[in-house]
Amino acid sequence: MPTRTRVELGRRADLGADCANCFGLCCVALAFAKSADFPFDKAAGDPCTNLDETDGCRIHPHLRERGFAGCTVFDCSGAGQKVSRHTFAGRSWRDDAATQRAMFATFPVVRRLHELLRYLDEAITLVHGRADDGPWVAAFERVLALSDGSPEELAAVDVDAEYDRARPLLLEASEIVRGAPAGNRAGTASRSGSGARPGPGSDLVGADLRGADLRGATLRGSTAIAADLRGARLDRCDLLGVDLRDADLGGADLGGAVFLTQMQVNSARGDAGTVLPVGFRRPAHWNAGTGTTGSTPPRRGPSGRAARSRRR
Repeated sequence: MPTRTRVELGRRADLGADCANCFGLCCVALAFAKSADFPFDKAAGDPCTNLDETDGCRIHPHLRERGFAGCTVFDCSGAGQKVSRHTFAGRSWRDDAATQRAMFATFPVVRRLHELLRYLDEAITLVHGRADDGPWVAAFERVLALSDGSPEELAAVDVDAEYDRARPLLLEASEIVRGAPAGNRAGTASRSGSGARPGPGSDLVGADLRGADLRGATLRGSTAIAADLRGARLDRCDLLGVDLRDADLGGADLGGAVFLTQMQVNSARGDAGTVLPVGFRRPAHWNAGTGTTGSTPPRRGPSGRAARSRRR
C-alpha cells in the first residue's frame, strides 16, 4: 500500500482540486444564495455569470472585492477533476442535456465521498504505528472504489450511510492520537468566564478563546463562527466538522490539529504567526490582511474556482 502522509493530504491528484482539469463544475452544478459570501442568488445547474466559455473565472483575481468570498474558500477535494476526467471520461456538461443532468447529480456525491476519503486518509496516518491500521485502510479502499463508480452506480450510493459507517473509525483514530501524552492537557479552555473546557457540539459563536489550551480536546461538530482563537494551542485537538467561519486564528498553533481541512482554514482569519499542519496552504487573503472572510458550508452550495481553469 502506498504511504499516505499529511504532506500528501490535499496535494494528491485524487484528493486535491485540479481546476485545470475540471469543467467548472462548482461554478455550475451547485447553488449559492445572496449573502456575505455571494452578491446574488444562483440556482443549481445555472452557470455563474463569471464563468467564461473555456470554464475559467473572468474575475478570479478580484473575487473578494467583488463579493465572492465564498468562491475563495471552496474546496472540492478533487471531485471536479474526478467527475470531469474519470467518471465522464472528458465529456463536458456543455455537450448535451443528458450529460449535464448526470454530471450535476454526480458531482456532489463524489465531492462528499472525496471529503470522507481525506478524513480516512488522515486517520490512517494518525493510527499508523499506534494500532493495526487494517480497518482504516479497508474503509479507505471501499470508499475509493465507490468514488470510482459509473454515474449510475454513484447515483445509487447512500453517502450518509457511508459516513455513518466510517464514523466509529474516525472517532477511534481521534481517541488514539489524543490519548498520547503531550504536555499539560488540563489547561484553561477560555477566558469567557465559565472556565469549562469545551467539548463536542459546543456553541462557541464569538467565544473568547484567546490563549486557550485545547491540546487533546475534541471540538468536533462545534460552531465557532467568529470565535477569538488567537494564540490558542490546538495540538491533537479534534476539529472534524467545526465551523470556523471568520474565526480569528492569529498566532494559533494548529500544527497538530486533527481532521482539520483546507476549507476550514480558508474560511477563517489568520496571520504570519498562525501555525498550520504540514501540506496546508496559507490562504492568500490572510496575507492581504483583508480582516474578514466568509464561507458557505458544503450543504448550502458552492463557490468558485480555486484557480483559473481551462478545458483540455
